[in-house]
Amino acid sequence: MNPMQKRLVLCCREQWLGGRFDCVELWEDGLRLDYAHSASGRYCLPGIDSGEAGFRWGRVVVDAQLPPDTALRVYGYTSDHRSWNGWTDLDEVLRAGRDEDTAALQALYGAPAAESGDFYLQGTGRYLWLAFELAATGAVPPVIRKVTVWMGGDHMVDYLPAIYQEDDFTRRFLSIFNSMFLDMETAIEQLPQRMDYENTDGEMLAYLASWVCAEGEESVLQERIATALPDYESQYTTEGIKRSVQRLTGKTPYLIEQFDVSPNRLDCRNPELYRRLYGEDPNRFFILLEDGVFPSREAGELFRRRMARLIPAGTSMELVLLKQCIQLDWHTYLGINSRVGGYVPATIDESTTIHYDTTIGGATHEL
Repeated sequence: MNPMQKRLVLCCREQWLGGRFDCVELWEDGLRLDYAHSASGRYCLPGIDSGEAGFRWGRVVVDAQLPPDTALRVYGYTSDHRSWNGWTDLDEVLRAGRDEDTAALQALYGAPAAESGDFYLQGTGRYLWLAFELAATGAVPPVIRKVTVWMGGDHMVDYLPAIYQEDDFTRRFLSIFNSMFLDMETAIEQLPQRMDYENTDGEMLAYLASWVCAEGEESVLQERIATALPDYESQYTTEGIKRSVQRLTGKTPYLIEQFDVSPNRLDCRNPELYRRLYGEDPNRFFILLEDGVFPSREAGELFRRRMARLIPAGTSMELVLLKQCIQLDWHTYLGINSRVGGYVPATIDESTTIHYDTTIGGATHEL
C-alpha cells in the first residue's frame, strides 16, 4: 500500500483570516478563545474546495490544546454548490445571544461531527465548511494550533474487491486501521527530523536535552544542546562554575578560591583577617552575589542544592550575598558592595532573619 496522502493543513495566521470570528482570537499561528470577554466562542472556516463533485470527505484532525475544564466541538457541512446560504446567515447567528449560539450552529451545520480532535467526517460534496466551538470554565483557555483535512490518497478499501468498495460500513471500519497505519508511516518518515534538536520543540526537545544533561527553559535548550560537549569539558573549572551560577540566577558571580586569599602567602597583609573570612580549607571556594538575587529563602536553598550537583567532587561552596554597606573587619569588597552611609533601622517580623553580624540599636549608633 502506498501511504502517500493529499492533505490540507491550516497552520498559519493568514489561513485563518478569511473565517468568521466570535470571541475567538488569533494567537501565534493558531486560534485561542478570547477568555477575557467570554467563556465560549466560535470560529467558522470558509468553504474548502476538493475540486471533485460528490467528493467523499474522511479524516479530519484538529491539533488542539485543551486544558482541564475546557471543551471543543466541531461542526461540518458539505455541498456540491459553492454558494451556501448558511454562510451568509452566520453573521446573524454569531450576533445572537450566547445561549442561542449552539442551537443556531446546529440548525446550519447539523449535529456536531465530533467533540475531540481526531474524527471521521461523514459527508459528500465538493465543498466543506467547518466550524469550531470552544468553551472554558478553568483558568487557561483552549487553543487550536492547526487543522488537517485529508483530501485524497490511498485507502485500505481500495485494495479490496469492487463489491466491498461501495460499502460505507466497510470504508468507515477500515478507516480506523488506515489512520493508525498512516500515522505510523508518518512518524517513521519524520523520525530523522524529530531527532534533530534544531528542528524540534516541546517534549521531544526536552527529551533530547536529557540525553546530554542539558536543563533550562525551552527557549535556551537548543543552545544548551549545541554547547553540551564544551560545557561538559569545562563544567568543573572556574569558568564552568561561574557559567552554572549565571544560568541559575541570571547574574555574573565573583568566585574566590582559597589560594587567591591564602593567609600563608608572603604578600598577605592581614593573615588573621583572611583566616576569619576564608579559613584555610583548600577545597572550599566562595561565590559572591549581590544581595536580593533570590526572591525568597526557599529560592536560595534551591540554588544551593542545584549547585551541589555542579561543583567538583570533594569541594564545598559557600555563598556570600554582598550588601550595599561597609562592614569593618568583615566581608567588604570596595567598589562592589560598599558605600558611605548611615545606620538604617530594621523592622523585625516573622519573615525577617537576624544574621550573626546584625547590629541592633537606635539613633546613637549613627556613623
